[in-house]
Amino acid sequence: MQRYANLSGDSGVVAYAFTPESILVKFRGSERVYEYSHASAGRTNVARMKRLAESGRGLSTFISRHVADRYVR
Repeated sequence: MQRYANLSGDSGVVAYAFTPESILVKFRGSERVYEYSHASAGRTNVARMKRLAESGRGLSTFISRHVADRYVR
């Protein structure tokens, strides 16, 4: 997994990784890794999450507002 840049300084996301059809996200204070896939969260949302992860800003907010518990595992 790649460390999340956290440019805002207060993100709940600490790391992420990509697969062709999903994004895996690790949150602060949890050992679990959440997978958001095209099937569970939608292709457009996963693409947006990948862009936000690479930019280092806005991923945690996007997840809480738009996909929340729509993870595969």
